[in-house]
Amino acid sequence: MLPQSRRDLILRTLRADGPSEVRALADKLGVSQATIRRDLEQLDAEGRLTRVYGGAMAVEDDQDDPWAEVAAERVEDKDAVARACADMIEDGETVLLDIGTTAHRLARLLHGRSITVITSNLAVFDELRDDDAVDLVLLGGLVRRTYHSLVGYLTEDNLRQVHANRLFLGCAGVRADGAVMDTTVVEVPVKRAMIKAADRVVLMADGGKFPGVGMARVCGPEILNVVVTTESADPPTRRALTDAGVEVVVV
Repeated sequence: MLPQSRRDLILRTLRADGPSEVRALADKLGVSQATIRRDLEQLDAEGRLTRVYGGAMAVEDDQDDPWAEVAAERVEDKDAVARACADMIEDGETVLLDIGTTAHRLARLLHGRSITVITSNLAVFDELRDDDAVDLVLLGGLVRRTYHSLVGYLTEDNLRQVHANRLFLGCAGVRADGAVMDTTVVEVPVKRAMIKAADRVVLMADGGKFPGVGMARVCGPEILNVVVTTESADPPTRRALTDAGVEVVVV
């Protein structure tokens, strides 16, 4: 993982989990404590976090809009992934769109399509809410305002009542063995419920998420049908996915 991507993930982890120790961050990101200390020193010098004894905490000004920060990362790669995913969808299908900014970029390409979209992504809902061609289903749940998502047992229960042809799944990263990871524990049960509700699972993961990190395991590669990524994706991880029977689409 590139240093900047790792530092962005450190900041998102601190926002989601609160103050964290160096050891906990190192375990979560799968790197050495020395690497984390160097990252924290750099981020502290940039004013993006505050060092505390044994670790760090997010600064207040850096917690305002994590969605906007993530949305500005690797935009061209996300658009390429979104276009490939849009091409997979056939008229008349029902699709599930996960949370995240790539799913939002996919939704932008679905205007005027004769499809049903089910989502817990509030940005997707806002994008498609006025499009009469798209049948739009918004799942219920607890609103996570800073991440534009719905979570909790209501969301999971809603997902047990629906069925989709395809799920377009997001993630924090893909491990070297092909495991799909996320940094936010509260989102993982929703992702797993989405997987159960869909016939096919398409993972949207640009190259910056290979090989990825994350605290919580969403699923193994055997659950995935397709992974859509970009040329910069780590070759050994791509091979691990292919070996597991996953179709890897590189855009």
